[in-house]
Amino acid sequence: MLRIKTVSLDMFFDTDRVKRAADSAARKNLSKAGAFVRTAAKSSIRKRKAISAPGQPPSSHTGLLKKFIFFGYDADRKTVVVGPMRLNQKIGAAPEALEHGGPSTVVSGLRNRRRKRRIHVKPRPYMGPAMQKVMPKFPGLWANSVKG
Repeated sequence: MLRIKTVSLDMFFDTDRVKRAADSAARKNLSKAGAFVRTAAKSSIRKRKAISAPGQPPSSHTGLLKKFIFFGYDADRKTVVVGPMRLNQKIGAAPEALEHGGPSTVVSGLRNRRRKRRIHVKPRPYMGPAMQKVMPKFPGLWANSVKG
């Protein structure tokens, strides 16, 4: 005679412990992925005086663009955000204009004779290609990441 007995899942594993392990692995792996993308983006930007060609990563004339690329893990959404930090400038959105192309404002002249003019920037993507470059590494980050 065959006996079948039902048991609760709590006898097999601790669900809270598994959730904590999965959350910890997600934080660790997404942070690593963000660091990979940030590093690839920073390494694609050259600090030089010459202007980069449209379609190529931008040149960083002062070094600020390269210096202010960060990543951050959002625990509520379980996502990571990677990109340039907006500086305290009242005009323009240079990092966004460089990535996608579009209008920007240029200030020229000395203190008393400053002039603002609108220009159109051709796209010089650097974040999108950085993500595509490191994307093959992402599945390997998750292999054996939740251990009990």
